[in-house]
Amino acid sequence: MECKKEKNLKDCSCTYPGCPRKGTCCDCLKHHLASNELPACCFSKEAEKTYDRSFEMFIKDQQGKL
Repeated sequence: MECKKEKNLKDCSCTYPGCPRKGTCCDCLKHHLASNELPACCFSKEAEKTYDRSFEMFIKDQQGKL
């Protein structure tokens, strides 16, 4: 499958400076799941800015309890 990195970069919500996986969603997801985390695109802008990618933060974010 051809990577659509340039297209993905337009929608990538990661604000982590220097992230080498920006735009490469499969690598990003693999990296975060290996650390029991979710990638930035799963979070609201407010939650993403905390850099807390935990499942617990995801639940708080989805419930509007930030």
